[in-house]
Amino acid sequence: MQSEYVILGGGCFWCLEAVFARIPGVISAAPGYAGGEHASPSYESVCSGTTGHAEVVRLEFDPSKVSFAELIELFFRAHDPTTLNRQGHDVGTQYRSVVFYVSPEQRQLTEHAIEQAAQLYSRPVVTQVLPAPEFYPAESYHHDYYAKNPQAGYCRMIIAPKLSKLKLE
Repeated sequence: MQSEYVILGGGCFWCLEAVFARIPGVISAAPGYAGGEHASPSYESVCSGTTGHAEVVRLEFDPSKVSFAELIELFFRAHDPTTLNRQGHDVGTQYRSVVFYVSPEQRQLTEHAIEQAAQLYSRPVVTQVLPAPEFYPAESYHHDYYAKNPQAGYCRMIIAPKLSKLKLE
């Protein structure tokens, strides 16, 4: 099996990790940081909004089981790509909508998905489409956050309804 990867940002990385970890063919959905100017950022520095990093998930997937097109379509259903630098109550550049692609094909498929998503919204899609930069894994306590903390307030109020809406729980 030849796996592929892509880096996606669409709000809090706990949400995207919880969504994509449930998809057959996704090998891993690792939370982390990408797109900023500082090497080895921390959660605290990224949350300050001064590093330029986005909270992201690095998806490794088996394209024989789930296509990039399927993943990117789910990405656009899993968050609101029309809100600049925010998702719900999470506000700041670290919560921006961004696809960090690793191949020309991923870029093309992402741009096509944006055209499709634009038909579903009354506001313009503001998702950035950029070449994949360095990915920095998040601190260990962020990994599998929803699975380990399903009763935490954020998980009950934000993640669980999102999973239900997407029919993933």
